[in-house]
Amino acid sequence: MTDIIERYDISERHFWLRGARPDRPVEYDADTAIWNVYGHPEAQEILGDPATYSSDTMRLIPKGLIPESDEFPTEGLITQMDPPEHGKLRKLVSSAFTRKVVADLEPRIASLTGELLDAARERGRLELVTDLAYPLPVIVIAELLGVPSGDRALFKRWADALFQRDTKISLTKPVEEQSADMRATLTPWKEMSEYLAGHAEERGRRPRADLLTKLVEAEVDGERLPGDQVVTFAIILLLAGHVTTTMLLGNTVLCLDAFPERQEEVRARRASIPAAIEESLRFLTPFAAVARSTTREAELGGVTVPADQLLMVWVGSANRDPRQFRDPGVFDPGRDPNPHLAFGRGIHFCLGAPLARLEGRVALEVLLDRHPVLRTDPGDPVEFMPTPTMTGVRRLPLV
Repeated sequence: MTDIIERYDISERHFWLRGARPDRPVEYDADTAIWNVYGHPEAQEILGDPATYSSDTMRLIPKGLIPESDEFPTEGLITQMDPPEHGKLRKLVSSAFTRKVVADLEPRIASLTGELLDAARERGRLELVTDLAYPLPVIVIAELLGVPSGDRALFKRWADALFQRDTKISLTKPVEEQSADMRATLTPWKEMSEYLAGHAEERGRRPRADLLTKLVEAEVDGERLPGDQVVTFAIILLLAGHVTTTMLLGNTVLCLDAFPERQEEVRARRASIPAAIEESLRFLTPFAAVARSTTREAELGGVTVPADQLLMVWVGSANRDPRQFRDPGVFDPGRDPNPHLAFGRGIHFCLGAPLARLEGRVALEVLLDRHPVLRTDPGDPVEFMPTPTMTGVRRLPLV
């Protein structure tokens, strides 16, 4: 791992990528009043028990840190929902991500990949993120949702503003010291809300065969979804529908660069591409941390966590827990079993996981067909995202 750390200039805050492990699987941070969970069995327990570990973490955030609901509406924020509301909302879009619907997208994904790589070849240089890993999933989810894929520069600006800020939450620091960072997310969120609200209103007048129309026309318990809820849900779909795949694809190519012998194996046996993607998800977990809150006192990892506590579940660390994974610092596409938690677990398991996996597989197949070797440019270093809660590259130039 030492060569990889130095070669890619991996930040010390991504400690799990550097081979470091905390002394205990669950630790309380008195400076922030947050419980950090690092172990795989502990993370698995949390994600699989929504009754004890609620997704509604905003209830514990100090008043004044999150803007009022009229500025920052959270209705429809499915990532903050628990049963039964979560299940009702999830069902509304589950039909858009069935195995058949996703499989039918394969020709379009392959065609788009070819077009994007053709354009990069004409420019004479391939920077994987800008040229392929970002635009491919954005175009696909935009077409599914029914918004113009030509607006993807807007989507990237919003996603970067939300996900690439190195914002740290503390329950102990004065609100005034943290409000500037939190409010910096307000502008892109409001811009996205206004953008999608306009498209949703248009669907009310002129329905189409797209996911946004389905949301506008959907009913829960016999009633249409409120406009704010439609918009917030659409934001989540648009963001989550591309950010994970962008990181997945970039991370997998980075792994194949870091372990050239594995690249040769995958190139020779294309059937192993899905396994390489799964190992990439474990090795460089895109969303490296998720938050939960306790609804009651719980025993976890040998400690007692009181009720109404905020937990940060470091999935990236859990996916390198030596209690679960042999040689966790080795990229091994032949790892079997590989029970990584990169897409979550239980009721919040990533709805778009089949689509992300398909996009990654198809894109890698085309890349391997067109490039005799996938190798980073030593004269143009890889750039990682700065925030420790995400693992992904924001620039990946290839030679």
